[in-house]
Amino acid sequence: MTTIAIPNDIVSSMKIPRSEQERVLKLELALALYQRGMLAMGPARRLAGISKRDFLEELGKRKIERHYAIDDLEEDLAFAKGGL
Repeated sequence: MTTIAIPNDIVSSMKIPRSEQERVLKLELALALYQRGMLAMGPARRLAGISKRDFLEELGKRKIERHYAIDDLEEDLAFAKGGL
């Protein structure tokens, strides 16, 4: 696991409740990496710690274009057929 050090003055200046900081930062990082094509959806949503449905909802809220690969199509087809 990689750890990112954030200086205390930056942490204290965040307008995020202390109890929510880790969750929010993981979500923001996951969305940014996904948007830039540096992470696929599966790893990005795992980093964020949320379900596929919640990740897709976040993408929609933020108007982030979904990267739709063959794997995504196969997963969606399997779901539609009742396989998941």
